[in-house]
Order: sequence, then C-alpha cells, then structure tokens
Amino acid sequence: MTKKYKRHLITSALPYANGPLHIGHLAGAYLPADTYARYLRLKGEEVVYVCGSDEYGAAITMRAKKEGITPRQIIDKYHAQIKEAFARFGMSFDIYHRTSEAIHTQTSQEIFTRLHQQGKFTEQTSEQYYDEQAQQFLADRYIMGTCPKCGYERAYGDQCERCGSTLSPSELISPRSTLTNTTPVLRVTKHWYLPLNEYEPWLREWILKEKQDVWKANVYGQCRSWIEGGLQPRAMTRDLDWGIPVPLPEAAGKVLYVWLDAPIGYISATRAWAEQNGKNWEDYWKSDETRLLHFVGKDNIVFHCLIFPIVLKAHGEFILPDNVPANEFLNLEGDKLSTSRNWAVWLHEYLDELPGRTDELRYVLGSIAPETADSEFTWKDYQTRVNSELVAILGNFVNRTVVLMHKFLGGQTSQALAFTHPALQLATEQAYDAVDQHLANFKFKAGLFALMDLARTGNKYLTETEPWKTVKTDPAQAAEALHNALLLAAHLGVLCQPFLPETAQKIFKMLNLPQTRYAWQEPLVVPTGHPLNEPFLLFQKVEDADIERQIAKLQATKMDATTTPATPAPALAAAKSEIVYDDFAKLDLRVATVLACERVPKADKLLKLTLDTGLDQRTVVSGIAQYFAPEDLVGQQVMLVANLAPRPLRGITSQGMILTAQRPDGSLVLVRPTQPIEPGSTVS
Repeated sequence: MTKKYKRHLITSALPYANGPLHIGHLAGAYLPADTYARYLRLKGEEVVYVCGSDEYGAAITMRAKKEGITPRQIIDKYHAQIKEAFARFGMSFDIYHRTSEAIHTQTSQEIFTRLHQQGKFTEQTSEQYYDEQAQQFLADRYIMGTCPKCGYERAYGDQCERCGSTLSPSELISPRSTLTNTTPVLRVTKHWYLPLNEYEPWLREWILKEKQDVWKANVYGQCRSWIEGGLQPRAMTRDLDWGIPVPLPEAAGKVLYVWLDAPIGYISATRAWAEQNGKNWEDYWKSDETRLLHFVGKDNIVFHCLIFPIVLKAHGEFILPDNVPANEFLNLEGDKLSTSRNWAVWLHEYLDELPGRTDELRYVLGSIAPETADSEFTWKDYQTRVNSELVAILGNFVNRTVVLMHKFLGGQTSQALAFTHPALQLATEQAYDAVDQHLANFKFKAGLFALMDLARTGNKYLTETEPWKTVKTDPAQAAEALHNALLLAAHLGVLCQPFLPETAQKIFKMLNLPQTRYAWQEPLVVPTGHPLNEPFLLFQKVEDADIERQIAKLQATKMDATTTPATPAPALAAAKSEIVYDDFAKLDLRVATVLACERVPKADKLLKLTLDTGLDQRTVVSGIAQYFAPEDLVGQQVMLVANLAPRPLRGITSQGMILTAQRPDGSLVLVRPTQPIEPGSTVS
C-alpha cells in the first residue's frame, strides 16, 4: 500500500442465500477480510466493511424447486441463517445487507440504464438452450454437461467447479437440463451483451502492467491467462422469473445477469450503510481517496478482476479495485468441499457442537489458509493445532504469568509495567513490525505465525528466568521477570486483536485492562498497584471424543451419499494428494467373505454385512444398498480395510470398510480377488 488513502472500503464475496456457510467460505473470502479490516482499524484507518446475501440467480430457484418452496422463502430462510452464523462467529461487518432490498434494485437498474443510454451494450439475438419439458429458457446453472477444458462431466453452463474455468452453455459437451435431465433445444431470444473484448487494451494496461507486482501471483496469473486468451461479449441479461427486472420496455420477462447485479450489491450495501450513518456513499465509490478491496475465492477472480471492473470503467464515475487478494480452495479430509454432497464443516453446526471455540476455528483456518495454493482441513490437524499451539504455547504463557503474579505478588503489580529486558523488548517490537508487514501484504498466515513466535519467546523467557525459584533467593529479580512477562502478555493481547478477537478480550479481562480496542503499538500504561483478575484458561484442550464425533459425522455423510435419477452422474474423481509408502503401509487390507447381509431399517442406502475376516467375524455397514441386493452378496469375497476405527452408524457399530470402485455413471462395483482365496489374506 504505497499511496496514502483517506478511507478503505472492504468487501467480501456475497454468499448465495441458497444454503448455509461452510469453512471453505470462511477461509476463502471472510476470515482474511475480517482480519484485514480489524488490522486497519487498529492502525487508525477509516474502514467500511460491507457484505450481504446474494439472493438472485438460478442457484436460488434451483434450491427452491428442490425444497418445494418459493424463492422468497429460500432467501429469507438462508439469509437469516447466514447472518446469524456470521454474527456468532464475530464478523466485524459494518453492514450485512441483502440484494432483495429495494435500494439494491434501484442501484442495479440505475447502473444498467446508464450503460444502456451510453451505448455500452450490444443487443444480440441468439439461440439459447430451452427445456421443452419444463417450458422455459435455461439459465447457465440449469445446464450441465462435460467441461471442454478438463472433461469434468458435471460442469455448469457458467463455470466448471473442477478446473475453475468460466464457461458459456454453448461450450459444454453433451448439455443436459438440470430440471428434467433431458437434452435442451436451441431457441431464439434477445439479450443485452457487454462487449468485454473491447476493453482488452485497457485491461492489458491496467492489470498486466500496473498490477503485475501488486496483485498476488495466483490472481495476476489467472487474469493474464484470461486476457491473453481473448475475451468475448457476455450477456448481461437472462430469461428468468427471479431476479432484478431489466428496466427496458422491450425486456419483459428478462432479469439482470446475477454476475452483473451481485457485485453491485457492494454499492447498494454501502448506500444503505451511508443512509443509516449520515454519510455520503459516493465518497466511498467515486473518490480516488478511497481504496477499494475485494476479498474472494479463486472461482470469483474473473468476475471481480475483469467483468465488474469493466462495468465500473464503462460507467465512468466509479473507482476501480486497488487489490483483489483472492485465496485458493480449502479441501476437507482428502476431498473437495461440496455443498451438493454435504461434504463440509458447516459454520452453524460447528458453533453449536463446539461452543466457545470461535477463535480456535479462526486460528486453525488462519494457519492453513489457502493463500497461494489449495490447502486442506482435517479434524486431527485441528486438534493438534489447538492443543499443541493455542493451549500449549499462547494459552500456557498468559495463564502461568497471571498464576505466578497471584502466587508470588498478591495478584497486583508492584511496579509500573516497562520492559527491563532489552531482548524481550526487541522481540516485541520485531513482532509488531513483522505482523504489520505481513498483514499489509495480505500474508495472514505469516502474520499469525509471527504472533505465535512471540508467545514462544515469552515461554522461553519464563523458563530461563525461573521466577518461581528466584523468588526465594532474589525476590526483586523474580518480580522483575514477572512484570516483563506480564507486559509481554498485554502486548500479545493487542496483537491478537486482528486474528483472535475473543482471545484478545479474554487476555485484557484477565489483566484487568479496559475492554476496548487497543491501537497498534499503543503504549500500555499499567501503574504500580494495578490489580489483576483471577487467572483462567484461554483455551480448552480438544478431546479425542470431540474429533471422533466429527469424523464419524463426515463418514456417515459419505455413507448416506447417493445420486438421484435427475442428477447427472459424477465424473471420475480427481487424483488426491501424494502420499509416501509409510502412509499406505498403515492400512490393513484383507480379503473377507460375506457370511450374511441385510438392509439397515429406515436407511435406504445402508447394508449391514457380516464378514469372515479369517481372524474374526465382524459387522460392517456400507452405503451400497442401491447397487447391490443383500442376497447377491452372501458368499462373495470383498476387500476390507480391517484396521479402520469402529464407528457407530444408525445404531450399529461398523468395524471396517469394504472397498468399491465407482464408474463414471456413478454405479459401484466391488473390489475383490479374481479367484477364491482364504479369508484374512492380506493385500499389499
């Protein structure tokens, strides 16, 4: 950030109000933005952080059809759920708006009208896909087919969720309607297009030259690929009955393209905030003294770096984003997060099932942030990071400092706090500088590590000075060490504020400091005789039982997963990350014979198998009921993961997992030996 700005406008991608939030959303667009907004506020900068629910587009109507209710009921339901989850997580939005508000319709239609009046659109009559059975034109998300770039068979008409490519429906191979699973036909319709190709020379100057050393490499690289590949005109209207009506007399039955109106949601949210706070919204969107920042996931880079800036440029009065520090994807337990497959850690469920652990999730997601490459969340890693880092390092240092102050100094300071240990003071100053530099450059993970390194320094200092021993031989020296440690704990509280806001408040409470926001490197004035509050643990250990419940919950999700007839079949799974031989060697793979098999009551997808493993007889529950009849499996030999930890499934303890292979059409076949072999034979 070379230029000094008067104010900062921060946005996070508007979440679709068609389902709940999961940790991938947090890691991609919300946690880094919240951290950055908090950091700037600590620096004394003027910040407005806006977000809101994206409530139009085909994704909403698809969910409404699935649940058998109206789009309005869908958005009301999920807007409330998302807003509440964000509030419980502690997001520091200045406003959380929604695109169904009248001010958003007004703003979007004003911008469209201005562009239309200036001749920025081209009107084109074209053939678009139409579902004859459903009797409607198909929005991009209502069309699914094979991606022409990576071969993924479940790509949508606007984007491939495997390779991230932005698509047009006409590019899909073997397109299908997601409404009826029939092949759509082409029919003539008219739409208003934004000629993106006309802005290529400007984009080459603005992005390829000006942003080359400013934007993150992953963001710049994707933009460069798009620009050099050549942009095409893109329709800014759609044939839908749910959305913002196109404000033209000849456009009855048409709405604005969701990727035109959704980013405008940042503007309408700012207008709503400004009205509520007596501000002029144009200061935040039309003044070069404002710095605009978009925090998004990598699947939204093209819209926030190319399409929306072109809209703003074409309008002529708006500022452009200074930076779009997009993150890559967060994976979950060896697989891609998937809303449709329910393979996710949902935020509202996390808050319910692990109450009081908001900062633990902030810390873990911050530690594994997918800043430049995809990363992975696992529950075991979550447990390790909380117990070995938060509990054992940060929590331990602050807690034992306050405990020792109570034990040896009566729970109050005997001198004004000031560092008397030069190395400790230097380490603190360097930590501030490191965190400052890292956050300024959107390196949130490195900033968090710098904070933890200072906590490690504090633990090392206490270990080396041993005030619990020197208090007997040199009380003054012990008191000096404890006061140094106490001041360091206070500074850790200040440094925690952008990353771990609840932890910061707990530290201030324990130290009996005002529950307020402390400015960056603000002198901490703590006089002689200052009383401390009773010590308490900042963090609780995560127990094995907590993790086992979460892992079992995910595995049950996989067991229950099925493909309905109207849903296109999955493509072959992408390769997982590389492992070493020692990882494979941990598996105890054995041949087992099916002795008995029956359906699990009230579970259409599950079979209960009794297996002869050569070592014992055991029960395994498997989600294969739609592909195999129980009587056909008796006597068959299967491959068994014999050392998988037992897990309860529908009241039955499953002692292992049988292996199957999935065809591209979604059907399963058993993995088994080509000829009979003794049960218990090992696979290697």
